[in-house]
Amino acid sequence: MSESVRAAVFGTGSWGTAFGMVLADAGCEVTLWARRAELADAVNSTRTNPDYLPGVELPENLRATADPAEAARDADFTVLAVPSQTLRANLAAWAPLLAPDTVLVSLMKGVELGTTMRMSEVVEDVAGVVRDRVAVVTGPNLAREIASRMPAAAVVACTDETVARRLQAACHTPYFRPYTNTDVVGCELGGAVKNVIGLAVGIADGMGLGDNAKGSLITRGLAETTRLGLAMGADPLTFAGLAGLGDLVATCSSPLSRNHTFGTNLGRGMTLQETIAVTRQTAEGVKSCESVLDLARRHGVDMPITETVVAIVHEGKPPVVAVKELMSRSAKPERH
Repeated sequence: MSESVRAAVFGTGSWGTAFGMVLADAGCEVTLWARRAELADAVNSTRTNPDYLPGVELPENLRATADPAEAARDADFTVLAVPSQTLRANLAAWAPLLAPDTVLVSLMKGVELGTTMRMSEVVEDVAGVVRDRVAVVTGPNLAREIASRMPAAAVVACTDETVARRLQAACHTPYFRPYTNTDVVGCELGGAVKNVIGLAVGIADGMGLGDNAKGSLITRGLAETTRLGLAMGADPLTFAGLAGLGDLVATCSSPLSRNHTFGTNLGRGMTLQETIAVTRQTAEGVKSCESVLDLARRHGVDMPITETVVAIVHEGKPPVVAVKELMSRSAKPERH
C-alpha cells in the first residue's frame, strides 16, 4: 500500500478508531475526526483513545483533529463511523468539506428511522454522490478484537468492483482480510438485521433459555434476513457469507457485542431505561429494529423475530410473554 493513500475517519468510537488502525497498518495516512478537541489531543499526545479503546497503542501514521475540514482534506477515502440515526445531520455539515473524488465508506449497520433508507442510500442522498462512490465495510468485526490485531475477515462492498478493490487494498493487513462484493443491498441488510437478531439472542440468553434456543434464533433470524433481502433484490448467497452468517454468529455469541449485551440485560429483567443507562455505546439494533420492521412491512415480508424484538424493546411486552407467542405461531415447512 503506497503511503500516498490518505484516509479520513469521521468518528472516534471503538469501531471508527479500530478501522483507522487497520487503514494505518495497511500503510494509509489516517486522520481521525473527533467531536471533542480534548479527545483529539489525547489521541495525538498519548497515542491511545482513552475513551473507547483504552490501553491500545495507535500507529504513528494515525492522528486526530477536531476540525472536520482538516480531516476531510485530500482524503482518498472518507470513512463514516457515527451512530446510524445521526448520519444524516452529521453528513449534511461535512458534505461541503469532502474532497472532490473521495470514496465515502460506511461502517454503520442500521436502517434510518422514518425513511427506511440503508446507510449507503443516506450517504448518496445527503452528499449528492453517485452510487459507485459509496462503499460499505461489514462482517464479523468486533472492534476490541480488531484493535488487538486478532485475525478477522470482512466484506468491502461497492457497486463498482474497481472501487471495492481499491478499498480492499487500502485496508488489507496480516490480521484483517477483506473480500470484495458488489451486492451492497445484501451486505447492508445483513449488518443491520443481525443487530436485531443479536438483541433477540441476548434476551434469550438473559432468560436462560439455552443453546438450542440460541441456535434456533440464529438460524431463523438468518432466514428472515434472507427473505427481506430477496424482496429487495439482494443476492441470497450474500447472507451465507461474512456479511450475513459471519456477522450474525459473531454478534450473537460474543459478550463484546453491544446488541447481545443489551438484550441480555433486558432478558434478565432490566427495563429499557435501565438498560440504556448501563450501555455506554450505541446498540444499533435498539432503534433499527423499528425501521427494519417498517422495511419488512413495506415489502410484504414476514419477520416474526424482528416483530418480537420490537414488542419487547418498544412496546413493553414482557420477554416471557413474547417468547411464548413466538413459539406458538402456526406450524409451517422450514422453507416457508
